[in-house]
Amino acid sequence: MSAPATSAIDSHAIPASCAGDVARGIARLFARNDIWCLAEVPLRNGRRADLMGIDAKGLVVIVEIKVARSDLLGDAKWPDYLEFCDRFYWGLPPGLDRAPLESEAFRPEICGVIVADGYDAEILRPAAFAPLAAARRKVEVERLARIAMRRYTGLIDPLCAALDSLP
Repeated sequence: MSAPATSAIDSHAIPASCAGDVARGIARLFARNDIWCLAEVPLRNGRRADLMGIDAKGLVVIVEIKVARSDLLGDAKWPDYLEFCDRFYWGLPPGLDRAPLESEAFRPEICGVIVADGYDAEILRPAAFAPLAAARRKVEVERLARIAMRRYTGLIDPLCAALDSLP
């Protein structure tokens, strides 16, 4: 009998963890803690938050996901997210070296750390509370709500999705 045919997808070609898996694990952790989030949220400064959510008190949370050391070390734009959230976290897969996040450049006194896979997540270091001004928080919560409603409407009505030209 001949050897079984191999799949077109080689297990060596699939990364052990990907940003989507980390995002799903974090979303599950957040949901259990009454924090509801969206992925890939455009910010008003032109950046895009990997995850942005709102907790039960109306506070805004942003998570920047990194799955490769080079991506983590090469990201000089992450401080641009801080003006749009009350809490900021780094989201990482379990095997990624977290040592750089302890350096002053990554502001460990402010930034939390979450380790996640495709099934679950754990907060290793809580994020400090750096409150947004009330007016800024109101704007961000309303923007996030509108983005969520546009996405939901697009899911249930493809015609509405085709009409949506907003970021």
